[in-house]
Amino acid sequence: MLSRLGRPASQLSQMLVKGSRSLTQVSPAIDKEIKIGPKSQAIFEREAKYGAHNYGPLPVAFSRGEGVFVWDVEGNKYYDFLRAYSAVNQGHCHPKIVKALKDQADILTLSSRAFYNDCLGEYEEFITKLFKYDKVLPMNTGVEGGETACKLARKWAYLVKGVPNNQARIIFAAGNFWGRTLAAVSSSTDPDCYNGYGPYMPGLSIVNYDDISALEKELQDPNVCAFMMEPIQGEAGVVVPQEGYLRKVRELCTKYNVLWIADEVQTGLARTGKRLAVDHENVRPDIVILGKALSGGVLPVSAILADDEVMLTIKPGEHGSTFGGNPLACKVAIAALEVLEEEKLADNAEKLGKILRSELSTLPKDVVSIVRGKGLLNAIVINKKWDAWNVCVKLRDNGLLAKPTHGDIIRFSPPLTITEPQIYECIDIIKRTVQSFN
Repeated sequence: MLSRLGRPASQLSQMLVKGSRSLTQVSPAIDKEIKIGPKSQAIFEREAKYGAHNYGPLPVAFSRGEGVFVWDVEGNKYYDFLRAYSAVNQGHCHPKIVKALKDQADILTLSSRAFYNDCLGEYEEFITKLFKYDKVLPMNTGVEGGETACKLARKWAYLVKGVPNNQARIIFAAGNFWGRTLAAVSSSTDPDCYNGYGPYMPGLSIVNYDDISALEKELQDPNVCAFMMEPIQGEAGVVVPQEGYLRKVRELCTKYNVLWIADEVQTGLARTGKRLAVDHENVRPDIVILGKALSGGVLPVSAILADDEVMLTIKPGEHGSTFGGNPLACKVAIAALEVLEEEKLADNAEKLGKILRSELSTLPKDVVSIVRGKGLLNAIVINKKWDAWNVCVKLRDNGLLAKPTHGDIIRFSPPLTITEPQIYECIDIIKRTVQSFN
């Protein structure tokens, strides 16, 4: 699904070009003003003129990032509480990851899979031992990971489960978001994502998220080969299922001989306070999709983890990627994973996430109706009386960057390198901003 950005892209670009005060006006209740100047305005106008209008960015133009901070072209400093949708769990421009990138870039960046290289096997061994799966299939983007998982599930259905040819079905959870390919939009329940892109791919069905009864009813069909879901739904607004849901998913998929695909592109890699979000219930999916923070945000890297029974159903020539598993990506991914482990970022996310949610729960209920999340993947729901977009603009004016989704939800998920004093400073910014609407 595409984020509901509060403004249609076309309307937003017109507002930016006109320099609309509705996007830059600072509330008198905000103590510290950040001014958006002519350099930023020129960037907004150039993108609106020459770029496609498929995004509606919050009006701030980055020029530099380090750790939990970003700076705009005017030199204003901000806490980054969107962190590129979990791609920079390790913080912006982490020195170890950047060094791995630079060192390998001087030697060999791309070999293609037509040949072997001396980095891929090292990476494959490292990641499979870390996550305890037999095999990894490297790709580039998160959505490529999702597509690969679906292809693996269908191959497995025909070669292992015995589903009649072209009859395999994959079940998805309502509210899912895993990208913007035709398969992804075909499985979406968000009109912003799928409208205007039909006809849709067959063999994809929807069940309600966190509804075990509905899932079991679908899994009884012998042609169902997989259930693909996010352990916590990120783009839907950090929707956390009931305790025990993931265990029941594992039990049902085992019972009905169906592959469980866990989309951990956003929730994985320490974001929720565990290495993987499924680890909160000590369950093991048949296929895990990783991306985003797998590179620390320095280039696209994704991975699909599975055991031999699933992974070896795809033979040479049946799936691939020119850039998947390239030497540069392999070295970067190893460094990115090492940073997560060495700096104990899952533990930090668990600890500071509890503090953040506890403090956010004291926000005025007439402005913030719900606080939810795990680790440092969190969200607040803004009362319909207020506009979440305007709240995010005022947060920007006070030095913290976040973005609305679905009109009334704001995600708060900073880099996992954030410290306890910094999280309290950010809590103060959020509280002062929200209270200004009360």
